[in-house]
Amino acid sequence: MIRTLDPRFPKPVLYQAELYPEFRLDPLPEGSQKGNMVDLSRRWPLGLGTNRWWIPVLVAIATIGVAIAVDRRLSVWGQGLRPDIVDFFRELTRYGESDWILIPAGVLLVVTVAVALIVRWKLMRTMLWQFSALYAFIFFGVGVPSLVTTLFKRLIGRGRPGNFDEFGLLHFQLNWDRYSFQSFPSGHATTAFALAMVLAFLAPRWTYVALVFGVVVAISRVVLGEHYPSDVVAGAIVGTLGAYAARWFFASRGWGFRIMPDGSIRQRAMSSLRRYLILKRRGTAQGPQTSRP
Repeated sequence: MIRTLDPRFPKPVLYQAELYPEFRLDPLPEGSQKGNMVDLSRRWPLGLGTNRWWIPVLVAIATIGVAIAVDRRLSVWGQGLRPDIVDFFRELTRYGESDWILIPAGVLLVVTVAVALIVRWKLMRTMLWQFSALYAFIFFGVGVPSLVTTLFKRLIGRGRPGNFDEFGLLHFQLNWDRYSFQSFPSGHATTAFALAMVLAFLAPRWTYVALVFGVVVAISRVVLGEHYPSDVVAGAIVGTLGAYAARWFFASRGWGFRIMPDGSIRQRAMSSLRRYLILKRRGTAQGPQTSRP
């Protein structure tokens, strides 16, 4: 129940969406995700959730194979670019690190949950839980794929481009702490594409901008001689699938997303925030009341 001084509601009532559409609690309308040509409502990308899942799997494997075929050539070309171009990519590559994403998201998540546990006003508490789901999705949507890549690149142990002259293109050493043998997949590419997809899920109209960001960060790793093209392709795949998996996990629990009857996944509207802003604009937003009408 929500208390308000609005003359339409003389007593505490639950706003009726059918009479007052500005207070609707529905998930975001379907059209809200059609601002771009990419259908982000599917549970998995490129048909992975269908009976023909093996087709995109084969395409991904073939893409990595083609990348391996041109790894050395593109690596040499990228490292041979003009110094000012290399410096440009050196500045951009920092955004493929996960700390600048995970630390703020983690702090906001902890603080928001802590406040939500002690606040008494139901509307404010609900709004804080909705923001908690948002921060948690950013944290886990980026953090989990990055962690997976961190583990696999150590288990695979592929040599970086700097080791080509001594070990060749496809040399592997199982290791835990040798940076020079942690090339496949690229951690920066994984983080960049995981973040790009997380942003695309939360703000579909920015999908292409987010993907360009991911591509540029991935290219920077080749230009700087830290990874081969096949490394960044694999990282992009892991980051994308990791973000999709995180969204499915959250949707299955109703945290920030929901699974629709047709199996698609839609983002939930920040209904409590919208409701609070409406009441605030009208000057009727109040905290919890101790007396009853």
